[in-house]
Amino acid sequence: MRPPVAPPGWSRWLVPPAALSVHLSIGQAYAWSVFKPPLESALHLSGTQSALPFQLGIVMLGLSAAFGGTFVERNGPRWAMTVALVCFSSGFLIAALGAATGQYWLIVLGYGFVGGIGLGIGYISPVSTLIKWFPDRPGMATGIAIMGFGGGALIASPWSARMLDAFGTDTDGIALAFLVHGLTYAVFMALGVLLVRVPRTEGARRPGVPGALDGPQVSARQAVRTPQFWCLWVVLCMNVTAGIGILEKAAPMITDFFADTTTPVSVSAAAGFVALLSAANMAGRIGWSSASDLIGRKNVYRVYLGAGALMYLLIARFGDTSKPLFICCALVILSFYGGGFATVPAYLKDLFGTYQVGAIHGRLLTAWSTAGVLGPLIVNRVADHQEAAGRHGSALYGLSFAIMIGLLLVGFVANELVRPVHPRHHIPAPREADDDHPAEHTAP
Repeated sequence: MRPPVAPPGWSRWLVPPAALSVHLSIGQAYAWSVFKPPLESALHLSGTQSALPFQLGIVMLGLSAAFGGTFVERNGPRWAMTVALVCFSSGFLIAALGAATGQYWLIVLGYGFVGGIGLGIGYISPVSTLIKWFPDRPGMATGIAIMGFGGGALIASPWSARMLDAFGTDTDGIALAFLVHGLTYAVFMALGVLLVRVPRTEGARRPGVPGALDGPQVSARQAVRTPQFWCLWVVLCMNVTAGIGILEKAAPMITDFFADTTTPVSVSAAAGFVALLSAANMAGRIGWSSASDLIGRKNVYRVYLGAGALMYLLIARFGDTSKPLFICCALVILSFYGGGFATVPAYLKDLFGTYQVGAIHGRLLTAWSTAGVLGPLIVNRVADHQEAAGRHGSALYGLSFAIMIGLLLVGFVANELVRPVHPRHHIPAPREADDDHPAEHTAP
């Protein structure tokens, strides 16, 4: 399962499409809401129950990325992409069996648990290899791939809806839709497995371009013992919490903000707003991560966190007076949300080197799992309490937005505390490290 070493003359621009084929596939997770109403109707589920496969999938994403990151580095990107393919596609097939037999626990097990493992391994599978191929532009390279995760739902959502229209929304129709998803994504992800290559150790360096292994290198085991890792954990967690707080409740939020005005928001307009947010999420992943190659990782996170707090403040104070202001601020926040995901692998590379950056990235993604619970919890819990107290409209969100501003400021401070890693954590050379030699360094 070791990937072939790129022959002389191999274009490094063939590697991002390999990564994109995996990320566009697993990005389907953001389109799970399409299946919620049919499942609730066909299996008589509550909204909370129908959300369980997605929630478990995100939890397993963080856990599998954290615990599987070292194996990804050790065995290389082809192994990781294959594991992601098998788990993600098998998850759909198990879910199809569950829908066909009316056993909801099989859908949770398949899509949430098995498929969630595929999400985590697939998410981190190309990161280390992309950074080794593009040591001069790591932000842009990882942004291209991770953009696919944000954009996967733009493809999967209408595709899934049309399938359900064609097959029906009963258990048989849902089962057939799951089956087609599993088989199609298996073929599409296989393209990445076949196309991926690792750079030649001596051939990857080009005139004027730094080598992938230049500079200090830190193992994953040592990285988690540094304050820099935990500062970045806080930075990512706060940025994701702020973004997902809007993303998870986007449609009802914009409806509530303008419910008491002369121009209320219709259901179709709210759905269009959600689509715009997805586009901003996707564009931010490539745009802001590419910008970080020019202005630096710390500076771009200053923008994410500082300007993000300002956008929340503008919405809280003036959002219900102007739809363009509300929409523009929300789009900027979601672009920061996507950009934060895409920029963090390059930030890790700057601090810890490329030696085990995939494994370090996997451990850092536990911040995503935390934020995935924290963001929706803050917004929904506060809105429920405010509604119970008799408030309505934009007043439902004032307190939660103040909390988000505070969290973003905590993240801003954590980013300011990031400093170069102390030399005591550096390894003399990749082959001399005492834990988990990655295949990319031993195979070439």
